[in-house]
Amino acid sequence: MAVYPARKPLILQRVVSIMRLILIKFLFICCLSLSLQGCGSLGESIKGLFSSDSDSSKEDEYADWTAEKFRTEAKIAVDAGSYEKAIKLYEALQSRYPFGADSAQTELDIAYAYFKNNDPDSAIAAADRFIKMNPRSLGVDYAYYLKGLVNYNRGIGFVDRFLPTDTSQRDTGTARDALKNFEELIRLYPNSKYVPDARLRMIALKNNLAMYEIHVARYYIKRRAYVAAVDRASTVIDNYQRTPAVPYALQVLQEAYTKLNMLDLAADATRVYELNYPNGPPVPEHVNSTMSHKVWDFIGLEK
Repeated sequence: MAVYPARKPLILQRVVSIMRLILIKFLFICCLSLSLQGCGSLGESIKGLFSSDSDSSKEDEYADWTAEKFRTEAKIAVDAGSYEKAIKLYEALQSRYPFGADSAQTELDIAYAYFKNNDPDSAIAAADRFIKMNPRSLGVDYAYYLKGLVNYNRGIGFVDRFLPTDTSQRDTGTARDALKNFEELIRLYPNSKYVPDARLRMIALKNNLAMYEIHVARYYIKRRAYVAAVDRASTVIDNYQRTPAVPYALQVLQEAYTKLNMLDLAADATRVYELNYPNGPPVPEHVNSTMSHKVWDFIGLEK
């Protein structure tokens, strides 16, 4: 009689591997949170040591400043990357000269400073105020463009600047907001100088939104929710025709229809795929895939 090895040790090894991966993720996030909190607390401590004296000295420093002086110093701060200082100067300019000839431009400048200072909500609020108070200003097109830019970059955090990530696997809320902002800019100001860049960003946004639908469809297939997978793949084909995600949507349809025993529809999806993509998808999912990308996908922090 043949004796087969027990499966329990193999299952136990897999459980241990999964637990180890979860522990690595947990430790990484904890270390990152502690380091950021430490930087913030250190800054607050230093600020607290000098706040009582610096506030009064700033009042004296700004006492005789003209609007042009505020604007010049704020511009210097922006060029130097001191966006927090620039915001304070612009806010002081607004409070002291609320009805100046360049008050509208100040609103745009402070919106940009908020954006560069990683304060997206304040940046969008400032841009909205400018649009509401200056609907016929020459800078309204920039205000719409800046709103789109803020939402376009809103999902890019600290980790993304140092580690390779797949942006198509994230929440799509801010991406959809950015798309609406750019669409509004193009609809209202088709001749704006910001339209060409907005169109390019819209292409990237639509590509990511389409691939997001593919990721969700594949998740449904793993969970054997084949009807839901068909719905997601069909959304890509109906709404994102010119994106690189279309061939992957056809692949999902082939598999889902086959699992549903809807062989005629599966054959149709196969025929369309082979007719349009005889050599496979023209754009791979990871165009510049590196070892770091593969490690990131293996760890699965995005999934």
